[in-house]
Amino acid sequence: MLTKRKIVLRYAVIATLVTSSLVSARASAQVSRSPLAPRRELVEAVVKEAYEKFKNDANGKNADYIPYLAQVDSKLFGVAIVTTDNQVFTLGDVNYSFSIQSISKVFTLALAMEEFGPDKVFERVGSEPTGRPFNSPLAVVDMPSHTGNPLVNAGAIATTSLISGKDAEEKWNKILNFYSKAAGEKLVLIDEVYKSEAATNTGNKALSMLLAKYDRIYADPFESVDIYTKQCSVGVNAAQLGRMGATLANNGINPATGEQVIKREDIPHILSTMTMAGLYDGSGGWAWHVGLPAKSGVGGGIVAIVPGKGAIAVFAPPLDEAGNSVKAQEVIEYVTQKLSYNLYSPSSVGLK
Repeated sequence: MLTKRKIVLRYAVIATLVTSSLVSARASAQVSRSPLAPRRELVEAVVKEAYEKFKNDANGKNADYIPYLAQVDSKLFGVAIVTTDNQVFTLGDVNYSFSIQSISKVFTLALAMEEFGPDKVFERVGSEPTGRPFNSPLAVVDMPSHTGNPLVNAGAIATTSLISGKDAEEKWNKILNFYSKAAGEKLVLIDEVYKSEAATNTGNKALSMLLAKYDRIYADPFESVDIYTKQCSVGVNAAQLGRMGATLANNGINPATGEQVIKREDIPHILSTMTMAGLYDGSGGWAWHVGLPAKSGVGGGIVAIVPGKGAIAVFAPPLDEAGNSVKAQEVIEYVTQKLSYNLYSPSSVGLK
């Protein structure tokens, strides 16, 4: 016959075993890594090779239509790879906080789908390449959807206008908090960037009014532009951006915190949109040469996603004519080729 003490001890042991199993299960869910992911030593060696190979490339120039960006040190250069099991490889200026710019569009899209579902977002915004510059008013007029997709300015403003809230402040805080969850750290607005952009965003205001003409904006046009301007002015460093990308690569789970930030069923929609429109007018060439969903920002950042494996984030301010960081493209292409990351290559899934 069991004594009361023995019964208590037995239940304590059972509780400990159950707790241990749950912790182990959580850890397994958080630390998920593709069996085809390369060894750590290989990744480190390739990242170092890429950094050394391209660090002295002086091609391109800073974005100058936003005064603040023109003044950023053009020699800054940081590389970060974050894997789905939260291994981090960094080189260079990875702690410098730069403005996320158009990379923000990816995560506002994710938040909009969180609130409305992918079908409703597709219905209200669409996902078609425009074949025009990212800020083209003609695309708004000519395209049947009038928005293009969530990664050009018109579509991004429409996406931002979908975010719910009782006022502009609540909407903005919701967006910023969502970005912070994806980064695994609290992110903040770079106020100087915001003020610089707000003083020069007449073109985006014009786009918002065109959207209003076609009933393709879903809140006050100028309020939506202001929130959109703020989201572009959020500061991130290369390591934080890499973690945001790794969250996408990890079925929406932040590999550092274990939190399900983005719904896993939304990930394919986000990555497909990045493939079609992530690098402005350079998206087709990027798919041809690199074969990874990616998003660039005129602040000098690019993040590329390797589903199931991790993300590559690079920061270097000088841009090419399409508005994409020159060195970031070079580094990511080099790493992708060396590590067989190209999703369109059978070698990416182990077929030699």
